[in-house]
Amino acid sequence: MARLLLINPSYVTTYGSTGGGLANPVYPVMGLAALAGEARRAGHQVEILDMSYTVYDPQLVIDAVRRLSPDVVGITATTPLANQMTDISYIIKNISSQIRVIGGGPHATAVMEASMEQSLLDAVGYGEADQTIVDLMNTDDWRGVSGLIMRSSSELIVSDPQSPVEDLDNLAMPAWDLFPKEVYERHITRIMARRSPVSMVEFSRGCVFTCDFCASKNTVGFGYRKKSPERCAEELGVLVKLGYKEVVLADDIFTSDNNWAIQVCEEIIRRKIDITWTCSNGIRVDSANDELFAVMKRAGCYRVHFGFESGNDEVLKAFGKGGKATLDQGISAVKMARKAGLDTFGMYMIGLSSDTEKTMQDTINYSKVVPTDAMRFGITVPFPGTKMFKDLHARGKIKSFDWDDYTVYNEANQIFDHPKIPWEVIKRTFRQAHLSSYLNVAYIVRRLKKSLKELEILWDIWFFLKFIRIFGLKRGREPVNNQYQYKHIWREKLENSSASVRYVEPLPINKIIKAKNL
Repeated sequence: MARLLLINPSYVTTYGSTGGGLANPVYPVMGLAALAGEARRAGHQVEILDMSYTVYDPQLVIDAVRRLSPDVVGITATTPLANQMTDISYIIKNISSQIRVIGGGPHATAVMEASMEQSLLDAVGYGEADQTIVDLMNTDDWRGVSGLIMRSSSELIVSDPQSPVEDLDNLAMPAWDLFPKEVYERHITRIMARRSPVSMVEFSRGCVFTCDFCASKNTVGFGYRKKSPERCAEELGVLVKLGYKEVVLADDIFTSDNNWAIQVCEEIIRRKIDITWTCSNGIRVDSANDELFAVMKRAGCYRVHFGFESGNDEVLKAFGKGGKATLDQGISAVKMARKAGLDTFGMYMIGLSSDTEKTMQDTINYSKVVPTDAMRFGITVPFPGTKMFKDLHARGKIKSFDWDDYTVYNEANQIFDHPKIPWEVIKRTFRQAHLSSYLNVAYIVRRLKKSLKELEILWDIWFFLKFIRIFGLKRGREPVNNQYQYKHIWREKLENSSASVRYVEPLPINKIIKAKNL
């Protein structure tokens, strides 16, 4: 039996210090829960250190490593968290060079070689890592493990891709019990959840659409696989027994196969599972269905997020939305969801790759017409591994390889130059989008009626005042200073190696069962 410590970095300097700070995503990390479940089923001892809800503190890492004395430490990171992953690798190796450290997640997969060159990671796991984590825990010789890029003397060796999990029902039950449930109960933002504590759950993996800003295919590839309705309901039952009262669905396209999604909901109803849930990752408007929304409501779903992105049909086509996701269909989908009694949340993006000043204004105007209960705007960020990033990099438009710059929801002018729009226009439009859409009379009236009906008026007042502080009195929140212990060492490496950043195409997914009715 080997000992494994899995680490999730702090969100405070990324999600919490930006305009998105109204709603911080603080709950158990689905990816680490899944890996921990696999490693534990294979007989290994596992602990999880989740720093999402607290300021990054190297001492937390030091204390956890000294307490567990792990053989392997795994660190997950999105792009805004990648510098923390680098720093943590230095901290661990400073404690003991014998501890093997592996990085993972969408960022490390997209820039495997650079992630190794800029850190003291022994390896990066790319693609799906469910089997990879078991294989590397079972051996001292990682050269025979698929899905890794690793060090060998002065060289980097890339092993063959790990075969994707074809039958998701064969996965181990995620180890949600290793997360501090009581902590999430205190830190979850009310605007994101009705009942706490909240966890994340996964019913399916993958996506068959090609949005140029999306990095999800870095890890799960192009395709779509689903768990059986029975397995989905079983996972919710486990979470209820652990004391969780609400879940956030991590799926990219949960409702794209209406028949299967209805079967999942019917199984939840049949088992009388007392848990509420939301589709917070966004569902496609062209998958809207009266029958589906009605059964989702009966199964405990109370909110659906719609990924509108743009208020211009040509922009939707240009960035790869595909299907029948039109503006008219978006309005129709929201009306169907509201008819079923579901809360609706619209998600919009400013500065998409094909945006112009006019099309961004179209998006603002569209947000005033779509009758959602809430909405969110974000400036489009070209994350490594996306088509948007590759295109901009090829044109010399990427300005920074310092991953701390890649925060979400805030200004991104330090990251890249938009090919069509000056930054002063994007920033002005971003601020205008929040102020004019949230202060729109129709939206205020709709929100007021809802909050009075559901006795949420005091919470709405609280978040409105917080909103005014962020977007009214200031242009954005000041970021919290990073407390990187070894930043002066690896910063120089990062700056010197930025030109060598390399990118990989999304891994192919073979032999998968694709959803019907896509």
